[in-house]
Amino acid sequence: MLASWRCNLALEQIRKRDGTMVPFKQEKIAAAIGKALATDGAGEPGDPQELASEVTAELARSHGPGGVPTVEQVQDQVEETLIRRGLPRTAKGYILYRQRRAEIRGAKRLFGVRDELKLTVNAALVLKKRYLQRDSSGQVAETPDALFRRVARAVAQAERTDRAKHEEAFYRAMSSLDFLPNSPTLMNAGTEMGQLSACFVLPVDDSIPGIFDALRCMAIVHQSGGGTGFSFSSLRPQGDLVRSTMGVASGPLSFMRVFDVTTDVIKQGGRRRGANMGILRCDHPDILDFIHAKQQEGLLDNFNLSVGITDAFMEALARDESYELRNPRGDRVAGRVRAADVFKQIAAQAWATGDPGVVFLDAMERTNPTPSLGRLEATNPCGEQPLLPWESCNLGSINLKNMVREGRLDRDRLVRTVELAVRFLDDVIDVNRYPLEQTGRITLQNRKIGLGLMGFADALTLLQIPYDSEQALELADDIAGLLQRESRRVSAALAGERGTFPAYPDSTHAAAGGPPLRNATTTSIAPTGTISIIAGCSSGIEPLFAVSFVRNVIEGSRLVETNPVFERVAQQGGFWDQELMHEVARLGSIQQVEAIPAEVRRVFVTAHDIAPEWHVRMQAAFQRHCDNAVSKTINFGRHATVDQVEQAYRLAFDSGCKGITVYRDGSKSRQVLTIEGRPGAPRADPFTVDGDYAGGCPGRRCDC
Repeated sequence: MLASWRCNLALEQIRKRDGTMVPFKQEKIAAAIGKALATDGAGEPGDPQELASEVTAELARSHGPGGVPTVEQVQDQVEETLIRRGLPRTAKGYILYRQRRAEIRGAKRLFGVRDELKLTVNAALVLKKRYLQRDSSGQVAETPDALFRRVARAVAQAERTDRAKHEEAFYRAMSSLDFLPNSPTLMNAGTEMGQLSACFVLPVDDSIPGIFDALRCMAIVHQSGGGTGFSFSSLRPQGDLVRSTMGVASGPLSFMRVFDVTTDVIKQGGRRRGANMGILRCDHPDILDFIHAKQQEGLLDNFNLSVGITDAFMEALARDESYELRNPRGDRVAGRVRAADVFKQIAAQAWATGDPGVVFLDAMERTNPTPSLGRLEATNPCGEQPLLPWESCNLGSINLKNMVREGRLDRDRLVRTVELAVRFLDDVIDVNRYPLEQTGRITLQNRKIGLGLMGFADALTLLQIPYDSEQALELADDIAGLLQRESRRVSAALAGERGTFPAYPDSTHAAAGGPPLRNATTTSIAPTGTISIIAGCSSGIEPLFAVSFVRNVIEGSRLVETNPVFERVAQQGGFWDQELMHEVARLGSIQQVEAIPAEVRRVFVTAHDIAPEWHVRMQAAFQRHCDNAVSKTINFGRHATVDQVEQAYRLAFDSGCKGITVYRDGSKSRQVLTIEGRPGAPRADPFTVDGDYAGGCPGRRCDC
């Protein structure tokens, strides 16, 4: 022990690959060896601390007093020590890990990305493309580490005391990828733009000034990085009288096309296209035209569409009755239509195109925390955030993959991350620069935040739980309950420290006699999109979309990605080889690969291996404990029927979901998840996805 201690004194620094010097830390060597033993050693005996001491002693002898080994020399010595000590499987795993890391570093250099955090190649590319700051010549002038530091420092300015302490806590949560805020916060915090919210709902009044004011506001929001939702239900139907001109109205769809074209023109901060949600009530006279609005592919491409369904509609459907259509101008009866006919057309169009989805308006309104301020008639583009007219909300997600340690859910770490995330999101409200005066007013009245989750499917694989199982539903219920309970506890603590949200006295929270809260809502389950790529985890609460696949990245390059948990299981189980990985990449799913043990196939199920009923039940499990709503795609195989889509809608309503989105594979000619190759030979080429695809909605816009 004394010799090892002296060696540590002799090695004070290590030279990184970029030439910089950092303190030599033997514990980092021990951690790397411990990980190799646990994941690749398959039971080989070895003490990480003892092996690390031996590595350090050899390095000290070879470099002498004051010597400075390089990172590569340290890793070479680890390999030699593992082989000399008779640990071949551990050594092989360590060597393969080094090779993969070298390939990743080479790819990052090729694409011009500097990364100190050891992110995946695609994470680094997404950050470069969308998030990292650039200089006046358009060159990237920020590293991923500096991005997280910029965001942490900007958000911590809302803290009244100990700003440096909170900045460090925020930075560590993001740089460790335990928690990430929504994209506008990562893009704009600490910049001149300063707009940090992802979600907006804008009202559309039934007049030319009202419609084009909404259009102007949408352009401003999109330019700042936000996504917008609209209810077009107040607009008079096509052919209705316009008294001021004695002409006829062109109807909601004609104006939606104007919004769609404007969205195409306005590119968010120069980095991504805008996204919209368009909602029309089921009792609007133009509802059938709305249902079929995207029948021709390419129309309203910048909109996700959802029919606003009421309890009255579902009751008429259950009784096989007709219901009234009402002209919003004067709330006059404009006809009757059979509910079952409308329902069938909604399902048929969703089967054919992925649109429209459905939002259950009364279910949303029943959980409206501030009904005195207005009704919830629209959501953000992905549906997880119902908002009042003019309201905005900022979101963030906890990486559940990082919350699993040694085969169990680390509940203490999860609770600590919830505490930090709620504080972070509440701070965002105060440092935010709101693009519209009306938005700032109502957002500060309610102080809504939406804390959610990502990496749920990865967590399930680490816990060896199939997604389509009762055990998975129980875990979802447990985690969602913890998230809501702990986020409200932290919001109550912040209310004691900073005061309640101003609208609290007239809120449902006050009426229920619960503890005063800082935030009218605290939880939303978002699709996460690109932030889950940054975090290196599965999207939101979606299942895995493939076990191995090819990703199209920038400049025509393609990268093979394999789920790292599956790869590790395959290595430990002794059935990993390159040919098998290529076969998995061709199939995406592993369910027909007999070389893989049945118990492994049962755990690593993908979205299209799972029956639609399980998708709906999983969404409902999270919705039971969610203040806002849940963004989730209900996946169908290409041979599914319209009746099956109808069944999913009914189950979603009966299960208490606030909305539902379905997608049948192949229903769009342009989808971000494809199997290449000629018709009739789908296995000739690999499962291929677009560069920004993280899972979930392959046929809808999920940027927000």
